Amino acid sequence: MNEKTPRTLIAGFGNVFRRDDGVGPTVVNAVRARLGRTPLDSLDDGFETLGETVDTVVLHQLVPELAETVKDYALLIFVDAHVGNLPEAIREERLAATYTQPFVSHQFHPSTVLALAQQLYGHAPRAVLLSIRGYDFDFGEGLSPETAALVAPAVERILALIAAAGAG
Repeated sequence: MNEKTPRTLIAGFGNVFRRDDGVGPTVVNAVRARLGRTPLDSLDDGFETLGETVDTVVLHQLVPELAETVKDYALLIFVDAHVGNLPEAIREERLAATYTQPFVSHQFHPSTVLALAQQLYGHAPRAVLLSIRGYDFDFGEGLSPETAALVAPAVERILALIAAAGAG
C-alpha cells in the first residue's frame, strides 16, 4: 500500500438472520468479490485483515469501539438496510461527525461513530451512509428478490465512491 493513497473502509452492518436486514454484509461480500477477495463468513468479520487500501468489515450492529478503527481512513462507507421510510431504493447520505440519539437504545448511529473518532483520536473520515431498501425483515437467511436486485447497483455506487476518493 502506498502511504499517499487514501484508504477506504466499507462497513456493512445488519442481522443476516433477519432476511433483508443482512443486505449490508451481503453488499460488502459483493464488493469483496469485485476486488478479487474471498467472502467474509460468520466467523470472519474482516477486522483481522485490515491494512489494505480498501478494507471491508461486517458487523451485527455498530459499536463505539469502531471509532478506533475508522480514525485510520480517509473515506468510510457504511452500508445498511432501511425499512421503506425513505423514498429512494438506495439512498446515499453524507454524514457529519455529530452525536445522534438512536431511536432505540441498542442502536448506535454512524454519525456518532464519527463523532467519537473525532473527539477521541482527532480525525473522522469523510463518510457516507448507503442505505438500501429492505422488504422482508422476518427471521430467515437470504435477501428478498426485491432487495437482492439492489445489491449490484449498490456495489457500483460504492466502487464509484472509492474511485472518486482515489483509493483502490
